[in-house]
Amino acid sequence: MRAPPQTWPLALSVFARPCPLRTLSQVHLAALPRTPRLTQSVPPAWEGLVAALPQLRGQTRSSPPAAARDAGRAHRPRPRPRPRPPPPPPSPSPSPSPSPSPSPSPSPSPSPSPSPSPSPSPCRVPGKTRSPGRAAAPGRRRGAARRTEHAQWAGPAPGARRKRPRCSRRLRWGMRYPLAWLLHSARPSTFRSVLGARLPLPERLCGFAQFFLCPLFDESCKDREVNAVDSEHEKNVMNDAWRLFQLEKATGNPKHPFSKFGTGNKYTLETRPNQEGIDVRQELLKFHSTYYSSNLMAICVLGRESLDDLTNLVVKLFSEVENKNVPLPEFPEHPFQEEHLKQLYKIVPIKDIRNLYVTFPIPDLQKYYKSNPGHYLGHLIGHEGPGSLLSELKSKGWVNTLVGGQKEGARGFMFFIINVDLTEEGLLHVEDIILHMFQYIQKLRAEGPQEWVFQECKDLNAVAFRFKDKERPRGYTSKIAGILHYYPLEEVLTAEYLLEEFRPDLIEMVLDKLRPENVRVAIVSKSFEGKTDRTEEWYGTQYKQEAVPDEVIKKWQNADLNGKFKLPTKNEFIPTNFEILSLEKEATPYPSLIKDTAMSKLWFKQDDKFFLPKACLNFEFFSPFAYVDPLHCNMAYLYLELLKDSLNEYAYAAELAGLSYDLQNTIYGMYLSVKGYNDKQPILLKKIIEKMATFEIDEKRFEIIKEAYMRSLNNFRAEQPHQHAMYYLRLLMTEVAWTKDELKEALDDVTLPRLKAFIPQLLSRLHIEALLHGNITKQAALGIMQMVEDTLIEHAHTKPLLPSQLVRYREVQLPDRGWFVYQQRNEVHNNCGIEIYYQTDMQSTSENMFLELFCQIISEPCFNTLRTKEQLGYIVFSGPRRANGIQGLRFIIQSEKPPHYLESRVEAFLITMEKSIEDMTEEAFQKHIQALAIRRLDKPKKLSAECAKYWGEIISQQYNFDRDNTEVAYLKTLTKEDIIKFYKEMLAVDAPRRHKVSVHVLAREMDSCPVVGEFPCQNDINLSQAPALPQPEVIQNMTEFKRGLPLFPLVKPHINFMAAKL
Repeated sequence: MRAPPQTWPLALSVFARPCPLRTLSQVHLAALPRTPRLTQSVPPAWEGLVAALPQLRGQTRSSPPAAARDAGRAHRPRPRPRPRPPPPPPSPSPSPSPSPSPSPSPSPSPSPSPSPSPSPSPCRVPGKTRSPGRAAAPGRRRGAARRTEHAQWAGPAPGARRKRPRCSRRLRWGMRYPLAWLLHSARPSTFRSVLGARLPLPERLCGFAQFFLCPLFDESCKDREVNAVDSEHEKNVMNDAWRLFQLEKATGNPKHPFSKFGTGNKYTLETRPNQEGIDVRQELLKFHSTYYSSNLMAICVLGRESLDDLTNLVVKLFSEVENKNVPLPEFPEHPFQEEHLKQLYKIVPIKDIRNLYVTFPIPDLQKYYKSNPGHYLGHLIGHEGPGSLLSELKSKGWVNTLVGGQKEGARGFMFFIINVDLTEEGLLHVEDIILHMFQYIQKLRAEGPQEWVFQECKDLNAVAFRFKDKERPRGYTSKIAGILHYYPLEEVLTAEYLLEEFRPDLIEMVLDKLRPENVRVAIVSKSFEGKTDRTEEWYGTQYKQEAVPDEVIKKWQNADLNGKFKLPTKNEFIPTNFEILSLEKEATPYPSLIKDTAMSKLWFKQDDKFFLPKACLNFEFFSPFAYVDPLHCNMAYLYLELLKDSLNEYAYAAELAGLSYDLQNTIYGMYLSVKGYNDKQPILLKKIIEKMATFEIDEKRFEIIKEAYMRSLNNFRAEQPHQHAMYYLRLLMTEVAWTKDELKEALDDVTLPRLKAFIPQLLSRLHIEALLHGNITKQAALGIMQMVEDTLIEHAHTKPLLPSQLVRYREVQLPDRGWFVYQQRNEVHNNCGIEIYYQTDMQSTSENMFLELFCQIISEPCFNTLRTKEQLGYIVFSGPRRANGIQGLRFIIQSEKPPHYLESRVEAFLITMEKSIEDMTEEAFQKHIQALAIRRLDKPKKLSAECAKYWGEIISQQYNFDRDNTEVAYLKTLTKEDIIKFYKEMLAVDAPRRHKVSVHVLAREMDSCPVVGEFPCQNDINLSQAPALPQPEVIQNMTEFKRGLPLFPLVKPHINFMAAKL
């Protein structure tokens, strides 16, 4: 087989890696067409192009645009990140510590393979992909690129020879082997990812290649794919992030591709084309034939095979992809021209948020990646240390957070943004806040580019690259496939990290763009309700546009130097000691208990897998005062939020240097973790503990943070219906859990004197349980724990709790054959949500494996039946639910259909699965066991993931550190008859030990809805027959419901503590 010639148009990157014997044929592959994301060279019939979503790189398709979220956090210098927003405020009513789940119960995800977490990923280096996506789609068929991605998987191109199954057969083909595939259709590019296991690599790659050689455009699947796109859009209609991003695009040059509506909906893909006599399928075929070209594609393969074998195989399979020589134009014209600058937008949000967005148009800085001037300026403007812009604005009580840095647009243009989260007082001082921004920019001009600042960023990035954690193959291959287009092959792995050239001229060039005459200002606040005069077309966002007065522009232009602004000092947290400590003789494969006293338990595990100069320090401070009632819960939350706020300037330097901490209130007290390079870790930890024990509250910050907390409680009403369903189920099933309404009512009673009195009470009696894991010694771990105890005893006079006080909350036990329904209405969204929970039993090796294997078997059929075939909604999820040592099967759906109909379809699906399992061959059954075993035995890819796994065992007090091996050994003994028996005893409609509770969240426009019903007219698509359901018991009062039922006992620990002591 020939090697690819130098002129071969498909960019290729292959990586060989050693794989454990159990995954001999494992391969990870991503292919990325780089068709023009914003293009001017499309046929005349395609005028009015659809814009891409530049902020979405690296997000899943359910994630909102990152730069448009509620508030921001400063630009980080490692490894060349985007300006990123902070995570949302911690839940005011913390969830109970979950029982460890060997295969953690994922939150619902709209992707075919549900993601373990619904939360957006923290900022990472995304692949800089500039692909055809939405911008190249026909203007009147907005969303056609999205529809093309869906339709590719749904039917054959005319005359194409079929090498793979159609529609649902494709899914079964994939999962049978198994195959996990991912569609990142919210990314500006068109992206495909394949993760295969066990089967021969050629078969996996051959199937994957067919998506580009003969894509499926089956007419019979058109309606369901349009519905899928529309369902996804409807889910986001009331999401402020999506609304603000679309408004930003819509207020630029309307003739520029950037301005268009990118995601599409039923109107753009079906209603309007039908009205205009347009054949959407033909338009999709045109779009695909025009832009899917090998000269705009890159592919990355990660496998066990040799580099030569991988290369030859990819060339053989993908060389048939046609090179259409599609040009990739640049866009030197910015979507924000002179008439779009010096404009002020007053915007009404859905949630009660207050944000200020300041945007400057800048040229594309991609070609300057070796010096990255935007990164340099983002580092300084977004800094959070003493003398920073944020520090001064916070001292005046105007803002809480700030994000600053470059934001990508397309080839030829970018943006520079400075966004802040406003306080009530700050909303009245927007002009002054922006004046301070220009004062800080003027400070940077006066000081000139500083080489030592650049060198510090360069050093931090180099350290981050040298000791970077191993990445998950799927994300890693997709990132590499993207950046193959932008960097020389020899720099693909380093270009996103390593800085090389200090270019003061480029820094000054970008700085010169940050002037008042180039500014765009957007203010987001509920205070503008009733004061707007415009409505954005696709999301209905209310706003008002005004020109910034000339006298205000002149005031900003004349901004003087502010003596309170200073450049950052040199970062003292940059690590210098990278020694990897030798393993101690008594090193154990799992955490060992090295200290057990009335005050504390200390678990220790020296790293023996990753060998990086890093450690994870986890602490739980158990206090009976933290969650005794809603008032105490509120005070614990505010104490820690104020504490973190006061630590921010100090800890920010540590975060830049790769050393971060997390501090949260929990239902049992407080949780603290410190992660990163172990060199300076004890210094940061000591500062945090000292601050905890000696904290003095700032009155101004108390009022500001209390008000922000109240808004976060009120904003819960605007969360998605499926999130509400999960929240209400937790309230129903947990022994003690305070509602948002109870917390809001109690918040009025939190005063400054009362909070000051609460803090010493909270710290007066504690029990500390800790896990110290990583590049540290046993002696150092003991010293760290002793420092924590001594500091609390000295400054807070802390004493140990009694053993009888260390009690965990328990789970409500549902009666046999019981079915309960709880209904609530979502006030904001016009979708319904449902969570159906079949409680099975307490966690044990056998019960865990029965449940997980059943979930493994039904996972793909559930998605294929309920989401793809029956079109119930964009969010369809099934999997285990675990809390407080109790577990069960749950289904989560968000849909336009009523909850009682969703309930009936889930019951019908379970009946079909009974027959499916009974008819399953032994070979197919063993493949499910094998797939689950592989997933369970998959080793953590980084230290923090391994530590989190062990920490889950500790906080649940089960301590089964070898859970994966023991449970997989039991898994391999299970038979098909065991699973059928499990189903008939626990899950069937007439099962003797069936325990069911359903949460129905009604849509905004639904005043009421029956809890059960018949649907005789729903059989037009050959639906399976739904069973007749009994009348459930409707829960009218949560408290009375829980009072009338017993509680499960706590799960016994898996360890003998006397034997565990060393």
